[in-house]
Amino acid sequence: MSTHSAGAAAVDVVDGGSSPAGSAVGRALDSIGFNRAHKLILIMVLLGAFFDVMEENSLGAVGPALKNVWHISTPELAFLQTVTISAMIIGKVVTGAIGDLKGRRFALAFNLFVYCAGALVCALAPNYAVLAVGRFVVGVGLGGELAAGMTLLSELVPTRFRGAVVASLNVGAGGFGNVVSFGFAAVVLGPLGNFFGGPDSSWRWMFGLLVLPAVLVLFYRRYLPETPRYLASRGRIEEANQVLTRLASGRLKGRDLPTVPYLTQPATQEGKAEKVRLGEVFRGELLRRTAALAVVSWMTFGAQITVLVLMPTILVNQGYSITESLTFTMVMNVGSLLGAAAATYAAMHWPRRLVMTGGAVAACLAALAFGFLAGTPALVLVLGGTFQFFVLLLNSTVFAWAPELYPTRVRAFGTSMIAVQGNVAGAFVPIGAGLLLDHAGVVAVFVLTAAMYGVMAVAVRFAPETHGRPLEDINVEASSPAAA
Repeated sequence: MSTHSAGAAAVDVVDGGSSPAGSAVGRALDSIGFNRAHKLILIMVLLGAFFDVMEENSLGAVGPALKNVWHISTPELAFLQTVTISAMIIGKVVTGAIGDLKGRRFALAFNLFVYCAGALVCALAPNYAVLAVGRFVVGVGLGGELAAGMTLLSELVPTRFRGAVVASLNVGAGGFGNVVSFGFAAVVLGPLGNFFGGPDSSWRWMFGLLVLPAVLVLFYRRYLPETPRYLASRGRIEEANQVLTRLASGRLKGRDLPTVPYLTQPATQEGKAEKVRLGEVFRGELLRRTAALAVVSWMTFGAQITVLVLMPTILVNQGYSITESLTFTMVMNVGSLLGAAAATYAAMHWPRRLVMTGGAVAACLAALAFGFLAGTPALVLVLGGTFQFFVLLLNSTVFAWAPELYPTRVRAFGTSMIAVQGNVAGAFVPIGAGLLLDHAGVVAVFVLTAAMYGVMAVAVRFAPETHGRPLEDINVEASSPAAA
């Protein structure tokens, strides 16, 4: 890990960071290396992703309790998740546009504020209708969190570490987040249930307590810098140099540091910002990339969200208590943590398409094995953990892949469009899967899940390989709005 010297030579910015030869910003970041400042930024983004997943999983965790207290059906429970994920679609679209128009850092702060407001509404909801409204508000806030974090990290780290760092976002989200969320629910609804008022109100504390850590993240994010790639694309070269100087120092408070002129700009380009045309992601070469990753995202996130929402209910239907089902789900999600960690390693060492194809085939087989063989507690835990391993391996690799496919000026919006597809699937597949569970049983749900991963294995072949390539080289075919 290297640190750029204070006397580094300046390099010209020609087009805000989209040069076919590799951007000046990219070269500066590669020369700075991966240091303490990058690690602090990663921790802050990871915290946001962690609480994002805690909140997203909270509905599945309290699902059995809600069914008992309010006497709602499985499809009605799934509808609440549909409301949440439908709102996440809106949140992702809005955040993607905000990220490209106002900045990555602003988008993250926006999401967190909306999410906190929605969580309070859920905690205080007097009936099903108000809870649905609260889940909608939460969904808007949650929507762009991960996509904005993926975009920010992909633009802040050197090429060598980019894939691993972005994929590691899911260690905090799908890894620790999935494990801790169901463990947290098991404690709040189980041993501490009476302390929090019993079954009628303990689920409210589940929602309410998740607001507190988010406030801490809001404080930490005061130190998040805007990405130099974004600043350069907007013609804000001095600010980009200030961020690069702070990164090179290894500190995030380096406002008193003398600014090193890593980037200079020809007089003819001074102050010129790239025009943001969000529709580019649906035209030409970018359309092909968007379509391929959209199918991938639809399949893998749709399958994952369905299983997360329905797993506690599936286990209760098989005769386990609510506490046992939540505990089993928590243990299964240890596989999620291991899968996210494996994806971090794979993102640095192996091609994206190889990981995605092999992982999709393995997830297909794991889903079938769970559906047909998980008849004892031991098999439930082993097969469920294996399935979650491959799910998070795939989802984390999508995290690393998506922001690499777009030029800087539309990277946030393009990444959000990929993430949106997963939310669209997650909004509708759980309803169908819930009906399938009630009428055809567990096996049918996991056969559907396996089929989705089979489709995904084909779709990954249509996206370009990006492993080890600078962002600007990947996007040379879309290096200018005119070309797009």
